Amino acid sequence: MTTITATGADPVYAPTFAEQPPRRGLIGQLGVDTLYVFVGLPLAMITFVLVVGGLSIGISLVVTLIGFPVLVGTVYLSRGFAEVERVRTVSVLRLPRVRVRYKHAPDGAGVWRRLLTPLSDPQSWLDVVHGLVRFPIAVATFCITLVWWAAALGGLTRPLWDWSLPADNNDDLPQLLGFSNDAATRVTFYVILGVIFAITLPFVVRGCALVEAWVARGMLTGVASLRDQVADLTEGRATAQAQTVAAVTAEATALRRLERDIHDGPQQRLVRLSVDLGRAKQQLDADPEAARATMDEVLGQAREALAELRALSRGIAPPILTDRGLAAAVASLAGRATIPVELDLPGLPRLNPVAEQTAYFTVAEALTNVAKHSGASKALVGLRLDGEHLTVAVSDDGAGGAHIAKGHGLSGLADRLHAVGGELWISSPPEGPTIIRAELPATPETP
Repeated sequence: MTTITATGADPVYAPTFAEQPPRRGLIGQLGVDTLYVFVGLPLAMITFVLVVGGLSIGISLVVTLIGFPVLVGTVYLSRGFAEVERVRTVSVLRLPRVRVRYKHAPDGAGVWRRLLTPLSDPQSWLDVVHGLVRFPIAVATFCITLVWWAAALGGLTRPLWDWSLPADNNDDLPQLLGFSNDAATRVTFYVILGVIFAITLPFVVRGCALVEAWVARGMLTGVASLRDQVADLTEGRATAQAQTVAAVTAEATALRRLERDIHDGPQQRLVRLSVDLGRAKQQLDADPEAARATMDEVLGQAREALAELRALSRGIAPPILTDRGLAAAVASLAGRATIPVELDLPGLPRLNPVAEQTAYFTVAEALTNVAKHSGASKALVGLRLDGEHLTVAVSDDGAGGAHIAKGHGLSGLADRLHAVGGELWISSPPEGPTIIRAELPATPETP
């Protein structure tokens, strides 16, 4: 018995989307950049004083061995300020934050090795150098930003406070540029100057913030980014090697299983069929009735062998999977199950062949285990496609105790999934229920 339903997405299948950062306008970005530059100067001053002091004390006391803990403390202090700067640059550069992997002492290392390991980490010394370099850069960007803000605000507001200047005030700047020094000309001159500074203010402040932020990102995350890329490449190569091994293992397991099934089923029946045909040939002249009975037995054996071969072909590549897709093939599996199976396949499209075959074998193996070992009264099969990932879930109300172990079907299933970049999870406590969940890459097939 098969029940097909189309239910809504539950928490197991619900997709998650990364929150996109909000876009800022010109004024909003100007505020962020200004705050970044103005806050950067006091942070740079504190960092510079502490780092210079720590390095001076540590280097001078190295001969007494006390200098090493001081240097290590300075390195850790620089790491802290560097992490603050990494967080601050995100709002200016609008780039994702890079997680830095610092060098750590191996497990079981001695006290001195643990103490001196930070001193052998290149990224730690880049943090220290940045604490020294950022100070003159922060002073320059702070002064430029302050001058531009003061010129823009002072020029635009000159009509509001020019009257407060002494009557005999002589402003040399308009006169140097060939303008008269009367009040109207002076106010007009500074208002125009303020407008020019106001128009260029967002771009100048943005440039100052970017200079400071890119120097920080280059020194504080450049080596970390390269190290992450190397680690990702190494991990990718290891994953590819593991997938190759898993594919070979899964293929070998499938071939051994197919060979065993052919040997135990159709091959034995064909051997018996050959023997029965030989007996019928001998009986044909002496005892036609016995020969007729033998031929009836041969016909039954042929039908049973044909049925077993059809079952084996479904395990290799069922025609319904190729012709009508994964949803129809899974429905066919559920229809042949020995217990009621409820299907949850909401609008599943045709997928790439590898994904459909892997998902089909996952459901087939899971339902086979349910029929053979669980003692369940019902089962549920659900499939969800979220973007480019297909989730397959098979659950039953049986006794539980399913596990991945060498020589069991679930072990071969795990290898098959791993070979295509998928993963398998099993939750099966001794009292049940059993939940088998697989995730694998899948893309809808273009029409």
